[in-house]
Amino acid sequence: MAIMLGMLAVFYAVVIYILYRTQQKQKPTFDEYSVGGRSYGPWYVAMCYVNSWWPGSVFIAFFGMAAGAGVFGFYGLAYSSLGVAMMYFMATRAWRWGARYDLRSQPDLMGLRFDSRAVKVVASVIGIVSVFPWVVLGMQALGEVFEIASEGRWSITACLLIGLAVIVIRQYWTVKMGMRGLIMTDMFQGVVAYVFAAIVCLLLLLGVGDGPLSFSALSNVPAEVLRVPGDGDGYGPFYLFSLIFTGVVGSLCWPMSFQRIYTASGVRAVKAGTIRTVLISGVFYTLLMLLGVAATTMPEVYSDPQAGWFTIMESYGGTWLLGLGVTMVFAASMGHIDGSVQVCGLQIANDLINSEKRPLTDNQLTYVAKTSMVVFMGLAAVVAYLTFDMTRLQLLAQISYQGIVQIAIPLFLGIFWRGGNKYGAVAGMVSGFVVALVLTVVYPDDIAGLGSLTGGVVGMVVNLLVYLVVSAFAGTSEAEKRRVDEMFAVATRPVAVGAETPEPALSVAFEVPSATPATGTAHA
Repeated sequence: MAIMLGMLAVFYAVVIYILYRTQQKQKPTFDEYSVGGRSYGPWYVAMCYVNSWWPGSVFIAFFGMAAGAGVFGFYGLAYSSLGVAMMYFMATRAWRWGARYDLRSQPDLMGLRFDSRAVKVVASVIGIVSVFPWVVLGMQALGEVFEIASEGRWSITACLLIGLAVIVIRQYWTVKMGMRGLIMTDMFQGVVAYVFAAIVCLLLLLGVGDGPLSFSALSNVPAEVLRVPGDGDGYGPFYLFSLIFTGVVGSLCWPMSFQRIYTASGVRAVKAGTIRTVLISGVFYTLLMLLGVAATTMPEVYSDPQAGWFTIMESYGGTWLLGLGVTMVFAASMGHIDGSVQVCGLQIANDLINSEKRPLTDNQLTYVAKTSMVVFMGLAAVVAYLTFDMTRLQLLAQISYQGIVQIAIPLFLGIFWRGGNKYGAVAGMVSGFVVALVLTVVYPDDIAGLGSLTGGVVGMVVNLLVYLVVSAFAGTSEAEKRRVDEMFAVATRPVAVGAETPEPALSVAFEVPSATPATGTAHA
């Protein structure tokens, strides 16, 4: 118990030390607070993206999926890799528009593209509502971490309260430093959570330590773990497609993911960061899933797959390796919660409170963002405590994922196509979100009558049809067409901003950017 709690304490102390050492001496502007001054290179962008994408539950829910259902767990690799690829193709327009028009959030871009505050508000509300359940679940995961670290000697309530206290203290720095605080710690947290985990998985699969798991164990797994849903079971032919499709589409709809584009020093940094993200995420997740599939040969893991990661760590290396495994989950959970709370505070201040009729100063925007983060965190803490034993909360997470993809229609079409208008965008998002919400409540998993499509896919179909039909009937004025043409013209030209320094494609230097970005021209 003392060893594991000590490892968590050392990790936590290093995170706080990094925050203390990298804080700015002068008060940051809101641009620095929200997007880090658009000054970070590919490795920072990549690790920040990975932290925002893989929460601590990847070691519990996703690993449990592989350990219990086998190769089905690899669907996460398919949608995460394809989804990140979209960031590569969106980089040029999204970053140049962000730099040219001083955009700070995903709804900011959508509001600009359609020249509509309503579009901006609807997209922001969908994003904030969809993120909230994941913050709650992440905080509950921290409670589970302390339950294991205490070897079950602390009550569930005590573990949850300690986990909440730890993340609340960490949030002091997120509130104080904004995006800069996240980026500085995401590098360290990401190395612990994903790089160390990949190394441990590889060593275990190579048979180091003469354990029961290895690459050779994959040839002895039960036949049923080599099947995916729809392969002779009760699921229809569209189930796996629906999961991968909504994953790919939704990967850049999450506000945390999209905002990483704006933190980069230029288009090259975004694209190079995308390649690094695929590398880090792909290697980590592949090895984790292979270990999970191999673990189906262990009766104690197969009987309780959700706890499989911790069971394997303790079986192989005792308390020390279990402590490292718990620390990895702690690092991933903390990074995900930090990013989620920060971006929600930003969107509340920038997209919901701030407006042309009621413009806020930099100080006011920062104050509202900080206050919103505190309130958001407080609400999540209360809900996490009250619903710790409610399995139905997982349904909220499923609903949130089916709902967040409804942003994709106006977002992707708005970036790559000059058609559509604000009326279609608002009507499409609202109708799609409502349809997805209702269908997911009625059919939490799949809709058997539609070949096992999920509610989110059906909602997206409705969203697209409404978007196109309403846009066609409402029409677009010549002035609006000229405005959109000018936006697309901006995306073809390099944009001057305070911070892109070209970095070789294969550079691995982790240089900390200066507090005040150097002046220069973005090589986009």
